Amino acid sequence: MRLLHYTYRKLSLLFLVLMAVWGVLFYYAIIDEVVDETDDTLENYAFLLIKKVLRDPSTMDTHGNLMSIYSFRPISEEEGLTYREVFYDSTVYVEIEDEYDPVRVLKTAFRMTDGQFYELTLMISTMERDDLQRAMLWYLGSLFVLLLVCTSIGIKRVLRSTYRPLQRLLDWLQDIQPGKPVPPLDNPTQIREFRLLSEAARDMAGRSYKAYEEQKQFIENASHELQTPLAIVRGKVELLAESEGLSEAQMRELDAIYSTLGRAVKLNKSLLLLSRIENGQFSDVEDVSVDEALDNLLPDLMEIYEYKNIRLTRRQGASPLVVRCNQSLAQILMSNLLKNALQHNMDGGELQVLSTPDGLWIKNTGDAPLDGEKLFRRFYHSVKGKKDSNGLGLSIARTIARSIGWELSYSWEEDGMHVFRLHKEDEK
Repeated sequence: MRLLHYTYRKLSLLFLVLMAVWGVLFYYAIIDEVVDETDDTLENYAFLLIKKVLRDPSTMDTHGNLMSIYSFRPISEEEGLTYREVFYDSTVYVEIEDEYDPVRVLKTAFRMTDGQFYELTLMISTMERDDLQRAMLWYLGSLFVLLLVCTSIGIKRVLRSTYRPLQRLLDWLQDIQPGKPVPPLDNPTQIREFRLLSEAARDMAGRSYKAYEEQKQFIENASHELQTPLAIVRGKVELLAESEGLSEAQMRELDAIYSTLGRAVKLNKSLLLLSRIENGQFSDVEDVSVDEALDNLLPDLMEIYEYKNIRLTRRQGASPLVVRCNQSLAQILMSNLLKNALQHNMDGGELQVLSTPDGLWIKNTGDAPLDGEKLFRRFYHSVKGKKDSNGLGLSIARTIARSIGWELSYSWEEDGMHVFRLHKEDEK
């Protein structure tokens, strides 16, 4: 999830909760104020009624009207002295409308001039108050939704503007490629943290590019410095082998030394190739036809391993398999996979090469399954006694595959076939 959306969601959720709590509290505060005003009206009306009754006792026989109803009831002196005034909500039956209407009730007590206590029950219709409450609830809800929408839009615009320098920095980081000069970063901002982050990223990218160039130069120099003495030593061994008077034992030792030097030369080249691949030095990519590369390599390789009498089965799908890769790396990848399948095949065995638009399968005859975890490790030899192999072929092949977003995997089929599959990383 993007930082902008994450922050926006968190702030919106917080604002929603705060607005909801504020709305509920505001609503009940207003309702409480309305009730207080109603109670004050009841108290004032009760005071006027009591005052009127004290002047004219005959008023006790009246009962008010539809909007206000009252009644008087004589009570004992003991009850009158301990009487407590109360307010509460109730309903009253209206005969004309044949229904119950809500009312607010006040019960209080007073003493007449003759010493008799009376209880006054005064009721005021609250239908207008209920209408006011509904109107308040509707308007408050509308205001809440309007504020939420407007504030959400405002927050999103402010956050987008605030995080724009960060987005430009991320776009710039995605444009950085190994082996290529660091592109300029134009990211002006007044936010101190983003400014420091941009400066740190720019400085780090510069140091990474410098380190990359130094490592690249070191690898090339080291490889060159190793290749030269190895070539000289091999030449010396060849000259020594041509000398007269060497015994058969000495010739065998010289042959072993020459073979060891040959493996050292191949090992040096393989390690240099691995380092270049991992450092992204093969940056020139194009659409490469795997089928075309296979068809070019198979005839020569089958001729080299003709002595093993291997049967070749070549099948391909209706559409060619195309990968986005460096041309040289694609050739090395296919060559290593085919050489591995031929070199470790059984005499009179079988080689099956199947390519489809979804992947490549290379199968060769075997007598036992291999360790799929160790098989692609550097310097791992799956077959003991294979001294002509440096154990880097499959490691190089997997490194090339992963550098182009593909995966190289191994499996064993029960019919006695090793299977190497090249497929996209998101496919199983």
